[in-house]
Amino acid sequence: MAGAIASRMSFSSLKRKQPKTFTVRIVTMDAEMEFNCEVKKQILEEKIYCPPEASVLLASYAVQAKYGDYDPSVHKRGFLAQEELLPKRVINLYQMTPEMWEERITAWYAEHRGRARDEAEMEYLKIAQDLEMYGVNYFAIRNKKGTELLLGVDALGLHIYDPENRLTPKISFPWNEIRNISYSDKEFTIKPLDKKIDVFKFNSSKLRVNKLILQLCIGNHDLFMRRRKADSLEVQQMKAQAREEKARKQMERQRLAREKQMREEAERTRDELERRLLQMKEEATMANEALMRSEETADLLAEKAQITEEEAKLLAQKAAEAEQEMQRIKATAIRTEEEKRLMEQKVLEAEVLALKMAEESERRAKEADQLKQDLQEAREAERRAKQKLLEIATKPTYPPMNPIPAPLPPDIPSFNLIGDSLSFDFKDTDMKRLSMEIEKEKVEYMEKSKHLQEQLNELKTEIEALKLKERETALDILHNENSDRGGTSSKHNTIKKPQAQGRRPICI
Repeated sequence: MAGAIASRMSFSSLKRKQPKTFTVRIVTMDAEMEFNCEVKKQILEEKIYCPPEASVLLASYAVQAKYGDYDPSVHKRGFLAQEELLPKRVINLYQMTPEMWEERITAWYAEHRGRARDEAEMEYLKIAQDLEMYGVNYFAIRNKKGTELLLGVDALGLHIYDPENRLTPKISFPWNEIRNISYSDKEFTIKPLDKKIDVFKFNSSKLRVNKLILQLCIGNHDLFMRRRKADSLEVQQMKAQAREEKARKQMERQRLAREKQMREEAERTRDELERRLLQMKEEATMANEALMRSEETADLLAEKAQITEEEAKLLAQKAAEAEQEMQRIKATAIRTEEEKRLMEQKVLEAEVLALKMAEESERRAKEADQLKQDLQEAREAERRAKQKLLEIATKPTYPPMNPIPAPLPPDIPSFNLIGDSLSFDFKDTDMKRLSMEIEKEKVEYMEKSKHLQEQLNELKTEIEALKLKERETALDILHNENSDRGGTSSKHNTIKKPQAQGRRPICI
């Protein structure tokens, strides 16, 4: 039926009776939000193309509408991590991390401070309506040659697009340059006002689509013409009311902003007072604790002072005792020094005495040896005299002669030879007595030397503890070695050994 009925319509024939009172549909806040969400959805789903930079700006207004003014203490890094703000095409187009995108969106978001939610949404729509594909309804059509094209209907006019390029139209027909639009069955005809321009005809495949295209054309053309006509009294009144409402809203926003600012200042003042109160409480608590610590410290100091005083008394007593002990030690040290000095003096005296006795013993030994030698010589002289006497006795008797005797040596005993008688004047008893005296003196010397050696050993044992080994000289070491060997290498022993070995018994 619809295909058989051929209808011819024009903008003039499509005019209907308008009511005397013109009513304007007031868009509620919910409707605006729904519309804004629909535009945002179409941009994110890339049904409406949006450049990357415009996407970031639109995202900043969307964040302002949702979160309000930017607050660094609240809106920290990562607060947009779960938000879908940019088309995937834009995200994939750049080698940027989500944190980098968030940083750029936040930078613009911070500049929108002070904008209300509806203002942010209005700015969002103002930017979105400048996009090439915003508000354009696309329909698939064919021209007279059968080429597939796209028809775009929006508030500015009709546009013919290549199916592969929905941004730039091949040809456009603004509403103010179109005389009429007509369709018969499935064929549309666009007649421009300029008769020099050819009529454009196209076909659509479905009747329902044709009716929708026609309704969109009539509605957009009607709105386009209304925007260019002088406003009626009712429209002027509504615009005035809208301006008043806008001014009222502006004043209300300013009042709310002032209240918000005052509230923020009051909150800041309250927070400051609370902070100061808390600080004062903390200071009071700290002061009380400090006072308690001071009292405890004072008690401890008093106890410490008492303990210190007692310790001072003990220390004074110990100091006095130490002083007495020091005096005693000094006295003992003085006595020890004196005793040491006396011992050293005794040692020196004993050594001098031993040296003198050794010299005396050596002198006496020499005298004894000399006496023994004299005795031996006397006995030798006696023997010669006796032999000579025997020789004289065995010789014949000669006339007496008075020869002059030759002088004998002074160390030889005198023999008186007178005539026929021989007189030997040598006293054997004197020699025995002399030998006995020498042996007696020798025994006494040996006993005295032995007693002296015992005293020396005893003294050496007493002072051995006071010896400083590091100060011993080479001679001291040699002396100690000789003493340890029993004194077999002493000078006197080396002198006496050859004498004892060379001594032979004297036979008379």
